[in-house]
Parts: sequence; structure tokens; C-alpha cells
Amino acid sequence: MANRASPPNLHKSVAISKGYNFASTWEQNAPLTEQQQEAIASLSHSVSERPYPNNLTQDHASVKENGGLTVSTRDISFGESQGIDAVLVNTNQFYKWFTDLESAMKSEAEEKYQHYVNNLTEHMETCDDILLQVDETLDFFNELQLQHQAVATKTKTLHDACDRLVVEKQRLIEFAEAVHSKLHYFDELENLNNNFYASNTNVGNEKFLPLLKRLDECISYVESNPQYAESSVYLLKFRQLQSRALGMIRTHVLSVLKNASSQVQHAIRSTGGSKTSISEGVEASVIYVRFKAASTELKPILEEIESRSSRKEYAQILADCHKLYCEQRLSLVKGIVHQRISEFAKKEALPSLTRSGCAYLMLVCQLEHQLFDHFFPSSSEDISSLAPLIDPLSTYLYDTLRPKLIHETNVDLLCELVDILKVEVLGEQLSRRSESLAGLRPTLQRILADVHERLTFRARTYIRDEIANYIPSNEDMDYPAKLEQSTEMKSETNSVDENPDVFKTWYPPVERTLSCLAKLYRCLEPSVFTGLAQEAVEVCSDSIQKASKLITKRSTAMDGQLFLIKHILILREQIAPFDIEFSVTYKELDFSHLLEHLRRILRGQASLFDWSRSTSLARTLSPRVLESQVDAKKDLEKSLKATCEEFIMSVTKLVVDPMLSFVTKVTAVKLALSSGSQNQKVDSVMAKPLKDQAFATPDKVAELVQKVNAAIQQELPVVMTKMKLYLQNPSTRTILFKPIKTNIVEAHVQIQSLVKAEYSPEEQSIINMTSIQNLQAELDSLL
Repeated sequence: MANRASPPNLHKSVAISKGYNFASTWEQNAPLTEQQQEAIASLSHSVSERPYPNNLTQDHASVKENGGLTVSTRDISFGESQGIDAVLVNTNQFYKWFTDLESAMKSEAEEKYQHYVNNLTEHMETCDDILLQVDETLDFFNELQLQHQAVATKTKTLHDACDRLVVEKQRLIEFAEAVHSKLHYFDELENLNNNFYASNTNVGNEKFLPLLKRLDECISYVESNPQYAESSVYLLKFRQLQSRALGMIRTHVLSVLKNASSQVQHAIRSTGGSKTSISEGVEASVIYVRFKAASTELKPILEEIESRSSRKEYAQILADCHKLYCEQRLSLVKGIVHQRISEFAKKEALPSLTRSGCAYLMLVCQLEHQLFDHFFPSSSEDISSLAPLIDPLSTYLYDTLRPKLIHETNVDLLCELVDILKVEVLGEQLSRRSESLAGLRPTLQRILADVHERLTFRARTYIRDEIANYIPSNEDMDYPAKLEQSTEMKSETNSVDENPDVFKTWYPPVERTLSCLAKLYRCLEPSVFTGLAQEAVEVCSDSIQKASKLITKRSTAMDGQLFLIKHILILREQIAPFDIEFSVTYKELDFSHLLEHLRRILRGQASLFDWSRSTSLARTLSPRVLESQVDAKKDLEKSLKATCEEFIMSVTKLVVDPMLSFVTKVTAVKLALSSGSQNQKVDSVMAKPLKDQAFATPDKVAELVQKVNAAIQQELPVVMTKMKLYLQNPSTRTILFKPIKTNIVEAHVQIQSLVKAEYSPEEQSIINMTSIQNLQAELDSLL
């Protein structure tokens, strides 16, 4: 038993040793303070005096009983007396005692902890049970959640399926409705067919227009969906119904219009029956108000047709209605209009007939347009709608005027007609009432074109007969007496208005040319007037030149020149306001080169059918186009310039011709002397000084100067008088006299320079030349 207890004792001793070592180490590492040591000493003292606890005493007794160990009373009394008298005999006893003491102390210290451990163990077991139950509960909840998710998934699937079924149902309903709506147009065929073929159906019925509208909708739908089965068959049947309906409308419109026309004709016959009263009643209410009242029932139908006129079928029926309307209105108005225009033609002259006829026709057209606008408000702006009515009425006026225009020869009257048609009718009347009278414009323009054509022809005839082929009388050629008489009459009357006398002094072709151009300028187109004006000015210029030559033969060359200058200036001045170019381009075909080519072909030098060469027939027979431009204004300027130069030279020769001859001789002598000195052959006569020459002696020169002075004092005033007689404008005379003056002064300057160079002062005094300043003053005084 001691052997079995030895290992525990051994372990205890080891523990004690370790405990002692630990205590030593602790004592060394953590020494106690003096105060702590005093406390421990006091505690040790108290403990040493403390007896063993009761449990230790009991333990010792129990150990002795159980283990066979014996404890002496001394041991117990040792504990109680707190002394070790001789209880511990050997080491084993000590160890035993120490072990018991240690066990007792351990049991006392660990008892409460063991109790805590037991409680905690119980609590842990209880918690484990709770956790187990919680885990089971969580597993149950997880299973429940999975089941809930499965139910939710099935519910959502069912809900989606229901939604799909609802959508599918709605789609099927819409599809059924769409099919029904589309089939409705096809189903309407039977209904429309029954209505349009019913015996009581007529255009005047209030259900007719809605049925027609429904029929148009069905046709439009079937036309826009040709992919449907049997759509072409249905479209054909709908078209047949539409043709029947439009035919019923046409018949109804014709019936109503004929009925209205019959009522108007009956009303006209009941007014008295005389043609005069009927003619005067064209503007009366019976023609228009009665017709409008009788045709009122047509207005809704016609408005419905106009609203659908964008479609081809309705456009055609609308055109038919226009035609029927115009035919009925023409049957009412035609006879009355013809009678009124015929009365104008019998009573009035051509200008008055044109004015009255146009005014009356414009009144009729305006009333007809107002009535037409009542029935066809949307179509009234189209002038072609009323053309079947307006054209026959206006054509009758045209047929009445044209024969009179063709036989009219008076240019003034034709110009008046142009003014009436262009200004009064087309310009004023049509511009104020352009919409209602637009249908008349083509006929009026046609009449105006005929007047233009006739006026152009008569103007060309007038230019040819009265200007180009004018034969002047003796009175026309009586110049300058004609001008002198006009001057005397003017001085006697002292009239400020010179125009009548001035025109009388003009050469008749000039006056006729300018008068004709002034009339035609407002009446003809610019292109036509340009050609006529160029021709008139050209032939007038030729006529003036012919007259100038005749006057030169009858009077003097100076009168002929001044006559030509006067009338060319008048013609140039009077045509200046015309804003045109007096030039015309003529194109002519030139065949002059063909003769030479034909000769070469006949000689065999060229081939007639060789198309590759330049001498082929096609190239040979091709004419040349020659263009030539004739400018009457420039030709007039050239003629004026040439005549003025001729007049200036003639007056210059008339006054200073001796001086010019003298200067010419002197120049010839000097030229001969200069050329003779080079050839060393000088005639003795030519070698004399100039003053010793026979033609240049001082007396000859003095005589020459006297002749010139006499011409200046006698001849030149006569020339100036004639210039004043022909050219009444002072500025014109000044311009024309200026070169004459320059020539005279230049001749005197040349003579003076010769006299100063060749003659002595005594000889110069004999010659006695006028100074240049005095000469210029004398010449200026003549103006």
C-alpha cells in the first residue's frame, strides 16, 4: 500500500519542490516591502495560533478508519494546540500530514468552484438542448421558405399566363373588330346597291348625298387595299354604282337648268314680247334673279361636287355641269346680246361701236360671272369654266368689228381704236374687275392685235404714199418766199404761239413723218414701231434731199443747203424724245457665189455628188446669210454734217475766194522757186520777188482786199439774213457761223503775214488791210 502511494507522494514532493522554487523565485523577483512583511508576519502569527478546522479532524479520522492509518491524539492535539510536539516522527509522517493538510485545503478551496462548474455544466447542457431546438426550428423555417418560394413561383407563372391570355384575348378582339371594320366596307355594297336602285331614290332626296359620300369612302378604301381578296370585283361594282349616281346627278342638273330656262323664257315672253323691250331688259332681274331662284335646289349638290373635284370622276361631272350651265345660259342671252350689238353697229361709228360694244359685253360678262359664282363658288376663279358662254358672246363682237377694221384706212381712227382698247378697256375696266372680266381678255387682245396689224399696214402705206412718193407742188418748193411770208405774218400778228406757222413752213413730208410717228409711238409695240420709225426717217431724209436739189435748181444752192439743214435739224430734234433705236438689222440670202460653182461643175472641174468635198451639191447650193444694219439716226447725222460742211465752204468761197486764190498762186510760185533752185533752172519771170509778180502787185492786192471787204459788207449780211430766215434758233446759227468766221479770219491772217513779209510799209498802206480785231468785231456784229 505504501508502494502504491509512493508515486503520488513523489509527485507531491516534486510539486512541493516546484512550489518552493517558485516561491523563492517570486521572493527574489518581487520582494516585499517592510509593511507587507509586517502584515505577513502578523498573519502568520494569527494562523499559527488557529486550530485545525473540524473537517480536517474528521478527515483524519475517516482516513484512519478506511486506510488502516492511525493518528495519534497527539496529532490532533497538535492541531488544536498549534504545536508540533513530537507528532511527526519521520519524513513519511510529515509527507502524509502535509498531504492531508494540502488535500483539506484544496477541498475547502475548490468546493465552491466545483459547485459552479456543475451548475455551468448543467446550464451548458440546457443551452445545447435549446440550440438543438433552435436549429431544428431554423431548418423547419428554411423548409417553409422553400415551399413559399415554390408556391410564389407557381403563382407568378399562373399570373403571367393569365396576363398573356388577357393580351391574346384583347388582340383577338381588336383583330375581330378590325376585320369587321374592313368587311364593313364590303358589306356596304348590298346596302348601297339597294338604295341606289330603289324606285324612290332621286337626287333631291336628303339621303342621296350621305349615300354618295359613303360610296366614295368605300371606293377609296378598296382602291387603297388592292391586296384583299376580290377587291377588284368589289371595286368594279362600286364604280358602277358611282357611275349611276353621277349620271343621276347630271340628269337632275340638266332637268333643273332646263326648267329654269323655260321659266325665264316664259317670263320674257310675258313682259310684252317686243324685241326692243327684250333687248333693253338684258340687265333686268328676270334674266338673272328668276334663273337664280328657279335653280336654288342645285346649289347643295353643286357645292358637294366642287368639294370633291380633286377626284377624276367628280372633276368630269363638274365640267359637264359647267357645260350644261353655259349652254342653258347661252340659249337665254345669245339672241339678246346679238341684237344689242347689231343695234350698236347700225347706229354708231367704229370708235363709238368699239367702246359701246366692249362696255355692254363687259356688263353682261360681269353679271354672268356673278350668277356663275352663286352656283359654282370654287370654280368661278377659273376663267375656262365660263369659256363656253363668254367666247360665243365675245366672238360675235369680234365678228362685228373685224370687217369694219379691215376696211378702215384712216390712221387717226385706228390710233383712236388702239387707245380705246388698250387704255380704256384693257387698262382701266379689266384692271378694276379683273376676275369677272378675265374671260373677255383673249378676245379683246385679239381685236387689239387686229387693229395693230391694220394700223401697221396703213402706216407703211402712208409712209410709202405720203412721204416716200410725195410729189411736191410749186408752193412747197417756193423757198425762201414761203419763209418770208411766214415771217411777215408773224410780225403782223405778234403772236406768241408759233406752232401753226412753224408747221406751215415745214416741208410736208417732214410734218407728216413726225405727226405719224407721234401717233404710232403710243399705239404700237416697241419692236414694230422701231421698224416703222427707221423706215419713215429714212424715206423722209431721202425726200428732203430730193426737195433740196429741186430748190437748188429753182432758187440758189445756198437756199437748197439751208433748206436741207433746217429740215434735218427739225427731224433730228423731233425724233429725239422717242426712246428707241432707229436701227434695223436686215438678213439676206446671198446666192452670188453659185454661178461660179455651177460653171465649174459644167466644166467637169467639180463633182455634183461628191459629198466629201467642199464643192458638193449640198455645200454649193447653200446660200450665204448676209447681215446689214441700217441706222437712220446715224445716216441723218452724216447727211447733216456733210450739208453743213458744204454750206460752210460755199459761204467761205463766196466771201474770201479772192484771198484763197491769191494764197494758192503764192504757194505755187514759192513751190516753183524752191524746185527750180534745186534743178538750177529758174525762169526769169518766176525769179522775180512776189510784189513784182503780175498777180501780186500792191494794186492787185489792194483790189483783192477791197473785193473781200465788199463781200463781207454786202454778201455776208445777205447770207446771215437767209440763215436767220431758215434757222430761227440763235444758238444753231452761232454754231454754223463759227467755222465760217474762223475761215474768214484765217484767210486774212495768211494774207497779212504775206503782206508783212513781202511788201514795204508804203505798199502795206496802199493795200490797207483791216486788222484782225476789227474784222472779228465786224463779223460778230452780223450775229
